[in-house]
Amino acid sequence: MFGLTLGPLVFGDYPQSMKMNVGSRLPSFTKSQSEFVKGTIDFIGINHYYSVYVNDRPLKEGVRDYAADMSVYQRGSRTDPATSEYVPTVYPDDPEGLRLVLEYLTEAYGGLPIYVQENGKSNYFLFRHDLSSGKAAANDILNDTDRVEYLKTYIGSTLDALRNGANVKGYFVWNFLDIFEFLAGYKLGFGMYRVDFDDEARPREARLSAHWYSGFLKNNGISIRSEVDDTGHHAQQ
Repeated sequence: MFGLTLGPLVFGDYPQSMKMNVGSRLPSFTKSQSEFVKGTIDFIGINHYYSVYVNDRPLKEGVRDYAADMSVYQRGSRTDPATSEYVPTVYPDDPEGLRLVLEYLTEAYGGLPIYVQENGKSNYFLFRHDLSSGKAAANDILNDTDRVEYLKTYIGSTLDALRNGANVKGYFVWNFLDIFEFLAGYKLGFGMYRVDFDDEARPREARLSAHWYSGFLKNNGISIRSEVDDTGHHAQQ
């Protein structure tokens, strides 16, 4: 998937495997076009929320869609059976996956600077929701301990990748506060600050994750185990 975009921008052409699988449906570059686009990228920006692992799958004959062109079996974790060509619907937290992809991008694309532009966990998977409204149970709205754990482990994996030579230049949490999400409207907030969209004033309340992340930035790194009780106390105030 990276090769579809990064191949032309870094090397001036699509990967050979993509050419073989997609064939004449894949646009081709003239020599001058290839030289024109080659090396026109300043950095790589990725949005990472979960991992998808793949195994090789024989290429289907006949008419194929984008998923079939990839010629892989997909699964949500290393231990799941590789049975589907389509993206799985369940994704366990996998911070190791972020480390692996950061190291791969550095190795495969010439050490370009990399920015993790989005990384976070949605409220939908943290709280008990009414599926029709997307609303969380009242007692769960602010105490997003799972999000704190998610951020801690994914930030740690980003640091591991950096120590292993990945050219990571920045990391950004998604998101500062609940907003309208492109694919799910107001039902899938990622915010460290809760926004009450039922109130016209749109009041905001800091979740546990907001206090934890603020402390992390102020102290240049903190332990979740020693800080979670204190930040949880502040989140309830």
